[in-house]
Order: sequence, then C-alpha cells, then structure tokens
Amino acid sequence: MINSTKTVVKLLFVLTFIITLNTNAQSTFTGNPDSAFKAARTLAFNKERKKAQDTLLLILTKYPNYHDVRSFLATTYSWDGEYQKARVEFSHILKKAPKRKTTWVAAINNELWANKPFKALELVNKALKYFPNDTDILYLRAKAEENTNKPEEALSTLQELIKTNPENKKAKDYKNRLVNSLSRNTVGIRSEVEIYSKTFDPMQYHAFKLGRNTKYGSIIARVNFNRRFQENGVQFEVDMYPKISKGFYAYLNVGFSNSFLFPDVRYGAELYKSLPRGFEMSLGFRALKYDTTTTIYTGSVGWYTGNSYWSFRPYITPNDAGTSFSGALNYRRYRNDADNYFSIVTNVGYSPEINQFIFGGNANTIVNLNSQKLRLGYYFTSSNKQNAWGVQSGISHQEIIFDPGNYFWVYSFILSWELKFR
Repeated sequence: MINSTKTVVKLLFVLTFIITLNTNAQSTFTGNPDSAFKAARTLAFNKERKKAQDTLLLILTKYPNYHDVRSFLATTYSWDGEYQKARVEFSHILKKAPKRKTTWVAAINNELWANKPFKALELVNKALKYFPNDTDILYLRAKAEENTNKPEEALSTLQELIKTNPENKKAKDYKNRLVNSLSRNTVGIRSEVEIYSKTFDPMQYHAFKLGRNTKYGSIIARVNFNRRFQENGVQFEVDMYPKISKGFYAYLNVGFSNSFLFPDVRYGAELYKSLPRGFEMSLGFRALKYDTTTTIYTGSVGWYTGNSYWSFRPYITPNDAGTSFSGALNYRRYRNDADNYFSIVTNVGYSPEINQFIFGGNANTIVNLNSQKLRLGYYFTSSNKQNAWGVQSGISHQEIIFDPGNYFWVYSFILSWELKFR
C-alpha cells in the first residue's frame, strides 16, 4: 500500500513537471519579432490593448532588449492609466540605453499624466545631461515647472527654448498662453455711437477701465463718459467678482455721478452658481437712484454646450404703474478660446439697466416703454493673446419717451480694445 502511494506521487510529480515544461515552451516567443511588433501596434491602435500587451510581453520573453517593443508596451500602460507599470518598463530601458531620447520623452509624459510633476522634473534634469538644450525636453520641463506651481520658471524655460529654436510654433503658442495666464492686469477702452432716425443728434458713450485678477476674484474700476443732448457727463464705477467657493461667485457693483445723464448712485449684487451639464444660474438686483430709486430684479440662466453658449436674462422692474418685464437672449459661438467668439444679442422690452435713454428725474415713469433691439458682435485677439478687440453693430426700435405710441430707429456701432499685462 505504501509502495502504491509512492508510485502515485511520483507519477503526479512527473506529470506536473511535463505540463510545466509544455507551458513554458508555449510562452516563449518563436515567431518574427518585427512582424509581431507591427501586429501588436495595429491591435493597440484599434482599441484591443490587452491583446497587444500580451503580444508585446511574449516578444520580450525571447528578445528582452528589443527596446522599441518594451517602450511601446510602457506607452500602452500609460494610455490605460497604469503609470506604475509604465514607470518600471521605462526605467528598465533607460538603465540599459540612456541615450534613447524617445524613451525619455515618453517617461516624462508618463509622470505628467500621472500628476507627478516633481518626478517628471527629476527625469527632465537627467535627460538634459544626455541631450543638452533639446527643444522637446525643454518643452516638457516647462510643463513640469508649470505643474509644480512655478509658472515664471516655465516661462523662462520657454524663452530659452524659443531662443534656440525661434520657429517652434508649439513652444510659442505655449508661451503666449502662459503669458496670458500670468497677465493679471487689464486696461481697456470702449466707444459707442448711437444714430437716431429722427429727433436726436448722435449720442456717444465711452468707457475707460482698469482691472486686476487676484486669488480672491477680479476687480474692475471704470470711468464712463457720455455725450447726450449736447451735454457731457461722467460716472465712476467699480465692479467686483469675489470667489466664494468652486463654481460659486458673486458680482458687486457701485457707481457715482453728479450728471443727470447717469444715476446719482447705482449699485447691485448678484450670485452665480455653476450647475451640472454645463448650466449656470444667477440671481440678483440693480438699483438706480435719480430723484427716486428704481430697483431692478434680474438673474440669468446660462448653458455651455460644445463651442456654444446660450444665456437668458430677465429684468423685472416694479413701479407705480405696475411691474415692467423685459429680457435679453444672448448667443455666443466660441472659436479657439473664451476671448474669440461671435455673438448675437436680442432685447425685448424696456429696462433702465440696458436702455439708458433717460432725461433725469424718476426712471419709473418710462419703464413701460416698448423697445426691441438686435446686436451682432465679433471678438478676437492678437496671436499672443495680450490684445483683445471687439466690434459690434446693432439696431433698435424704441418708443419715444415724450411721445408714447410713436417710435424711432436707433443704429449703434461699438469698438472695444483691451490689453493684458503683468
């Protein structure tokens, strides 16, 4: 019985040994490595990543120093978010072949994608010992420096890169974007002229503004100048956009003037909240003090979808004769960023907030006037993003204040310019 048991154990041991040998034999690559590598790349680019990785690993069982295969395997790990696996493979290659620039670039990108910019910067500094002043690696150093909250150093690196290679468009675009993000100050001018179909001479509206972005939000100081009814008037105004929390901010406004062309005092506040699926909502008010104070309740519903933005803003103005309602619908079609777009704005109804055709006195007396407005705009920036221009034209059909029931046409033309600087 004991001998029989020993025989069975020996047979099982031999069988296991044979199966292991067969398995090992099957897991050793025997084909053409170049053809298999080509097939694996095709699989990877056709979203069959696991099959591609199995093929690449099989090739490496026979050709462990086929660095292109191992590097591509590591790259597929990066694509799948398996950054540690990719890190091991890249490190294996670089220890054996430290002068493979493509592997350095891929390894650095792997760390950037893994949100490990300090590790990426460490690899960059090692790579530059083998490839001094290489533009591709300098570009990655700038990205790593920016991601470690050192944008000034990133800018310096890009300037160094562009000095070496002035035609590097990718680096120049990156530099322009970085300069734009570091430019926290703005100065701007806006000029508008309105031409009336009857009764009135052309009217002019000009504004000069100075703004600054801070970590708490932005603040804009503005001087408004109007030329209307052969009179001149000036208003001093401040807008603030304090940040409250992520996706939640406020708008605050106050303005003063001693001219009848403007309210003596204007002030307002509004809260904005980002919502899921690209929506944004706000709720607030504006107050205009002439002989009496007119309060306008407003808000907005906005929707970002693709390269488009839609917004509707109502104005509700209680007054002695009842309550006046008006609204504005705004559409923007963005191009490459938020400063480059085409816009269409339509207004229906009269609101003292957007229709400033006031003689003075109580604004409540005219809020029930009828008005329709259409305005087209085109906004664009310079190649370095520091200068921004806007061109608008519009047409309004508005009830005459002192002759209700009769209308005039108003044609408007607007030019604006802003300069961002550090």
